Amino acid sequence: MADNRGVLLPVYILADESFSMKSLEKDLNEGLASLHESLRTEPMTAAKVRVAVLGFSDDVAVRMKLTDVRTERELPRVAIRGGTSYAAAFQDLLTRIPGDVAYLKGEGYKVHRPTVFFLSDGQPTDGEGSWQIPHQQLIDKSRTPVAPNVIAFGLGQALAETILAVATRPDFAFMAVPGVNLGEAIRKFFETLTSSVVESGRAIANGDPEVVIERPDPDVVRMAIDFV
Repeated sequence: MADNRGVLLPVYILADESFSMKSLEKDLNEGLASLHESLRTEPMTAAKVRVAVLGFSDDVAVRMKLTDVRTERELPRVAIRGGTSYAAAFQDLLTRIPGDVAYLKGEGYKVHRPTVFFLSDGQPTDGEGSWQIPHQQLIDKSRTPVAPNVIAFGLGQALAETILAVATRPDFAFMAVPGVNLGEAIRKFFETLTSSVVESGRAIANGDPEVVIERPDPDVVRMAIDFV
């Protein structure tokens, strides 16, 4: 099928569902609801993005496959469970993203390089060094031509150096300011995510294929490089 249906930006929300996130479950779900409402009020922008919601713990739970959110009455809820396997998260994306991009292209769309918003409040519970292998395969364009941009947010017990290693660029790595309310940090994460998705969708709609990453409130969330 010829590419004649426009350009799409695939967006993956990869949220930590480990037990340490239990006190933030309500904030996570409220953030997803807020993202959905914002996109519903911007239908022309929402038409340019497809959103997936994935929860990772000991494995990956698909809360919502890559979807046109205009067709959804509400976004799914995350569910807290298990440990914090970064390896499971990145191994899942290694197969999921190429498959999704191939499907969209088969439907006649041109596809912008995908964006992953990664959120975790702790260190990986995988064995030492085990998550870096699938992560490097995922972001290496020579191995994975549709390698995504990864924007990483850390809070709680997450270490800045780990969040920097997850993000594909140093300016794509953010940490909650020590001492801030973690619920507020989650809200700022979703504000940043929402505004980034909306502005990126607008840019694509205007013929500018650029992912726009909005900067969060520096009183709550700062670049991870500031904490190393």
